[in-house]
Amino acid sequence: MKVYLRLLRYVYPYRTSLILASLFMLLVAGLTSLSAYIVKPVMDYIFVQKKENLIIPFAILIILIFFFKGLFSYLQRVIMGRVGMRVVTDLRQELFDHLLTQNLAFFRSESSGNLLSRIVNDVYMVQYAVTQAITGLVQHVFTVVGLVVVVFYLNWKLALVAIIAFPLAVYPLIYFSSKMRKYSRETQRSYARMSEAILEGLKGIEIVKAFNTEEYERKRFRKANEEMFRIVMKNVKVQSLSNPVMEFIGALGVASIISLGGYLVIHGSMTEGEFFSFIASLMMLYDPIRKMNGLNALIQAGVAAGERIFQILDLPPEDVDRGGEIELREFRREIRYENVYFKYEDRWIIRGVDMEIKRGEMVAIVGSTGSGKTTLVNLLPRFYEVTDGRITIDGIDIRKISLSSLRRNISVVTQQTILFNDTVKNNILYGNWGASFEDVVRAAKIANAHDFIMKLPEGYDTIIGEGGVKLSGGERQRISIARAVLKNAPILILDEATSSLDTESEREVQEAIERLMENRTSIVIAHRLSTVRRADRIYVIKDGKVVEVGNHEELLSLKGEYHRLYMLQFED
Repeated sequence: MKVYLRLLRYVYPYRTSLILASLFMLLVAGLTSLSAYIVKPVMDYIFVQKKENLIIPFAILIILIFFFKGLFSYLQRVIMGRVGMRVVTDLRQELFDHLLTQNLAFFRSESSGNLLSRIVNDVYMVQYAVTQAITGLVQHVFTVVGLVVVVFYLNWKLALVAIIAFPLAVYPLIYFSSKMRKYSRETQRSYARMSEAILEGLKGIEIVKAFNTEEYERKRFRKANEEMFRIVMKNVKVQSLSNPVMEFIGALGVASIISLGGYLVIHGSMTEGEFFSFIASLMMLYDPIRKMNGLNALIQAGVAAGERIFQILDLPPEDVDRGGEIELREFRREIRYENVYFKYEDRWIIRGVDMEIKRGEMVAIVGSTGSGKTTLVNLLPRFYEVTDGRITIDGIDIRKISLSSLRRNISVVTQQTILFNDTVKNNILYGNWGASFEDVVRAAKIANAHDFIMKLPEGYDTIIGEGGVKLSGGERQRISIARAVLKNAPILILDEATSSLDTESEREVQEAIERLMENRTSIVIAHRLSTVRRADRIYVIKDGKVVEVGNHEELLSLKGEYHRLYMLQFED
């Protein structure tokens, strides 16, 4: 119930529209009750008393009742349709905005398929729970109240007999609600797994083709798809059973009414018009009750979806309770790592690292795979938080610097280039949306990218595809470098930016990187040790610790870890 009440808060901003829609629903309910009651005078005056002069007036009245009922129903549906879509749009936007505030550790632990399922499918389920369910319940409650008044007005004894069946429906309703909520949760989790299988299969299509694993991916998706089918069918069975059970309970009441009503009509205690009007009211009364049972399924699915959505919305954003009031306007002196430790889950990744990077220096970090190089550097822009110790910029603990100003002073170029399915120009502008087109071209020239961009079909306006799939590896990397140039941050992080390129592409990218590094403080994570010979200082990392520090020649002369790594690469 708490989850559903929390979902209803998203409707509150549109309460004026909700009130107007409720007014129309009240009118629809009133006209429904009137259409049931009018059976009595029609039967009594026309079919029993044979009053011909009332045929036309009654016909016109019936036409007007159903005309206005249809009009008000249309207006109510349009208004609530708009409210429903606004609620969904707001909730989906809030969910996506909140996801963007989470740190990298969160995204490492959550699959993209699961997150996509929550943004798309779960929010979609909530739409029906907070719009159709609300409008349906309000309309059906009004209708039930109106028809109950009619049946009691027509014959209170028969009405009492009719409502005896209603308590019998309470237990099945509770039982079906519990089952539907359970299967709705399982359905949404299954949808997430299926989305994950789709995304991974399509994003990794090159590997799938290269390794002839199409059949494996088919089986993997088939498993998720069949699991989805089985769970949905469980839900379908419960929903399909709920209606017949409710109908049977209703039939018990109708059978009792026909028996007693027939007796009353035969003995003159009730007119034929009153009886048929009563039966019509009772039949109409059954319909909204049956529909409320169907709405219950929507509500249970919406509550299950709401639980999954609020699991995300209740996560604290990455900068909550972490200070961050100081604005870093200019980097002047040095970056220091002071006895830094970092623990991920139950494993220590960084252990007691001390490191100094002076303004304008090029500092390299090297080590074998899994030694903690990338994690160590990712602590600087606070992609992860230091577990113990501290990192300072110009003597200020970075946890006291606002995240926006901290990251504004840092540019990152990684081995895995991240580009968007947009134009070349917009991918470069991602580094600084306020820059002019001339600035974009200048950044591209510095990054050795201008010439190949001009050969593209639409130049800077060419759409490069998802992840820059229409470009080569070297071209993608140079677009990424141009983006970093345009950002013009004083601190530059290069994470194995050339390790995946061929020799020719590496030469062009390396030239671009050297231009990018001019007048900047650079931290280079290097796999190829040939790229760090010019570094002012090299930190050698092993098992999360700094084991050696020096320049290229000094470290080689030590005959230690750096020498071992160097000889492994160049012994041939």
